[in-house]
Amino acid sequence: MQITRNASRASTTGPAEWFSGRVRMEPVVTAPDPARVAAVLVTFEPGARTAWHTHPLGQTLLVVSGLGRAQREGGRIEELHPGDVVWFEPGERHWHGASPDRAMCHLAIQERQDGRAVDWQDHVTDADYTG
Repeated sequence: MQITRNASRASTTGPAEWFSGRVRMEPVVTAPDPARVAAVLVTFEPGARTAWHTHPLGQTLLVVSGLGRAQREGGRIEELHPGDVVWFEPGERHWHGASPDRAMCHLAIQERQDGRAVDWQDHVTDADYTG
């Protein structure tokens, strides 16, 4: 058994290559090999969002607080509320983030394949974000 105390997990700013707007990331699970699971608590300020991306083994989001948005490529923008769970299939191009005027926090859970859990792509334009 390993216990990682809250105070030992530092939160970081979401990199500008992966996000638009202000984003904070707090690691929750970083399992050592051969385990593949990783989980991060991500807080998006109003209007903040991920870039388009995919996950080789899919991703689950659990919305913890606030009001969010998510969209898969070719689909409509979906509004996300606390308690909502979102599943993105392996390789499904998508983005997610806060609503324009409310912050949103979600737990993102994904698995690594060949050492990577995400493939980052281009930024979501303001036109795509507003629909």
